[in-house]
Amino acid sequence: MQASPAREKASDNPAGTLQVQLLRMGDPWRWLALGWRDLRRAPGVALFYGLCFWAMALLIGWVFRASPEYSMAMASGCLLIGPFLAMGLYDTSRRLERGLPPQLSSSLTCWDTQMGSMGMLVMVLLVLEMLWARASMVVFAVFFDTGMPTTAGMLQAVARPENWEFLAIYLLVGGAFAALVFASMVVALPAMLDRGSDALTACITSMRVVGLNLVVMLQWAAIITVLVAVALWWYGAGLLLVGPLLGCASWHAYRCSVGDSAVPASTIS
Repeated sequence: MQASPAREKASDNPAGTLQVQLLRMGDPWRWLALGWRDLRRAPGVALFYGLCFWAMALLIGWVFRASPEYSMAMASGCLLIGPFLAMGLYDTSRRLERGLPPQLSSSLTCWDTQMGSMGMLVMVLLVLEMLWARASMVVFAVFFDTGMPTTAGMLQAVARPENWEFLAIYLLVGGAFAALVFASMVVALPAMLDRGSDALTACITSMRVVGLNLVVMLQWAAIITVLVAVALWWYGAGLLLVGPLLGCASWHAYRCSVGDSAVPASTIS
């Protein structure tokens, strides 16, 4: 796959970072099309990861309904697992791009050479999640003086028109943290897999991609949000398809956003 022709000048790239590309408005839809093509070429691998994403969604939903106080701990566990699942899908798309057959075993172990960087990235995600949880508790404390509401009480509170200020501020706080995670992660994991980049370089490159292509990346974030929301509509079953689709499409987002890979096909077995 050839990336967009327009690029940043080499002199604009700080030492130790990767060269980023200038994107076009239609690129996110092309990434989805390429991701769909990968799914059709690796249905078994896609089904495995789709089942993993669906199981995670069902587990979080069950915990939220049964014991909402443990939801944050469960979400933290998913943050630990999620990057490894995503890395497996990136490996699958990378193999297909290089003309190699997809292998589930390869996708399950592709991250083992990046354990240090992966661990650092997961720690950053956990810190951001804890900060978001603390900020959410502050928002609840401001608007609910009777203590933390139950799951049913929380849903009822959100549905009441008179609580629009709470909902607006809660969404604003959550959106700010989500934007930070998206900007730092959108191409970070694929860069770590493909280039062996350390976590800091990968995150900086990801932020530079977003900064250079803000409108296109906002479009990509909106597409991801809509697809995930639709996938969660009926017990999260849509994640069977949407999870692997977005994983493979994210690989192509990286390939289109960052300069050509320095890793030859012969090094991927």
